[in-house]
Amino acid sequence: MPPLDLRAASFVADPYPAFAEARAEAPVQWHEELGLWLAFTHAEANAVLRDRRLGRIWSDKQPAQRFESFNLIHRNAILEMEPPDHTRLRRLITSAFARGHVERLRPWVEELARELADGLVERSSGTQPVDFLSGMAEELPVAVIAELLGVPAADRPLLRPWSNAIVKMYEYGRTAEVEESAERAAAEFVAYLRELAAERRSNPGEDLVSHLVSVRDAEGDRLTEDELVTTCILLLNAGHEATVNVSGNGLAALLQHPDELSRLREDRTLLPTAIEELMRFDSPLQLFERTATEDVEIGGITVREGQKIAALLGSANRDPAVFADPDALDVGRTPNAHISFGAGVHFCIGAPLARVELQATFGALLDRTSAIELGGEPQRRPEFVIRGLQTLPVVLTA
Repeated sequence: MPPLDLRAASFVADPYPAFAEARAEAPVQWHEELGLWLAFTHAEANAVLRDRRLGRIWSDKQPAQRFESFNLIHRNAILEMEPPDHTRLRRLITSAFARGHVERLRPWVEELARELADGLVERSSGTQPVDFLSGMAEELPVAVIAELLGVPAADRPLLRPWSNAIVKMYEYGRTAEVEESAERAAAEFVAYLRELAAERRSNPGEDLVSHLVSVRDAEGDRLTEDELVTTCILLLNAGHEATVNVSGNGLAALLQHPDELSRLREDRTLLPTAIEELMRFDSPLQLFERTATEDVEIGGITVREGQKIAALLGSANRDPAVFADPDALDVGRTPNAHISFGAGVHFCIGAPLARVELQATFGALLDRTSAIELGGEPQRRPEFVIRGLQTLPVVLTA
């Protein structure tokens, strides 16, 4: 088969047929343009995520002086570390999270979801298309992360533009303009969080930044300021990008499968399994890279020391060896071994929070409406790695 063109509009619109063709050919294949191996099947992608000989090895973007802040927030990020540094940092972050932050926020998240859904319904009134992305999907997770971190309400509109600019650096074929925008956003974000952390040291509260500032482990170890700043940025970028895109991709999928939407509306106990299925069906993160620290055999090929291999999460989540009728949406699918939250030591630390947000979003939509219909053509983001929509016009009837 011809090599995958990750930038082709047709592939970005729907990569799954190409994934199916590739999976049938070989579980792991070399991509010359990207200069890395791609793992297409569930077994091989899962192995890529779990094999300790395949690490997240951060190398500063060059020239280093041009990407000073972007490099800083990745060099100190738990996502870019391996044990023992990863173990230490994850232990400290988990200790701060363990203070009940997710459950503390659950009623607040559910109330916010209801308010946002009511606003959309009121503006739509059963006739007028409204954008679900800007009106709810983007609003809720950013507000939740900001509330979790203790970012003042007046500063919250700064967060998503910073995050959007930074995550565009993870795509292939970037322009110089995209890179400059990412570095500028990283510098502004770092400066903002340094000020916030300093303020919380003087005036601690019940927010996560206050707990990250104060947390120590049994040996008295604590986060450095760079680690604290980086952790907050990672929580926002990873913590809201995925949720926004599962919300948009998921509602679009339900609207394309009205029988499944009706099934969920009639049986709300399916909501937890439906959220897992929406994550599987159209994965918000499509590709996750690792680097071999020694020669590793995966899927019948050898990844040489220093070579990169990427797990294609969207392809793995449609593997017929694991999922019956994988191209069908089934809101009651169980078991559901999707790997959208990753696997192994880098399993998403924010998965419980994401599930709370997604269940609140779809629960509120169903509670506050009698009908949801497509109100126009959805516009997809032009990137492949972070898969999501730019707009999703819907008509909502109370």
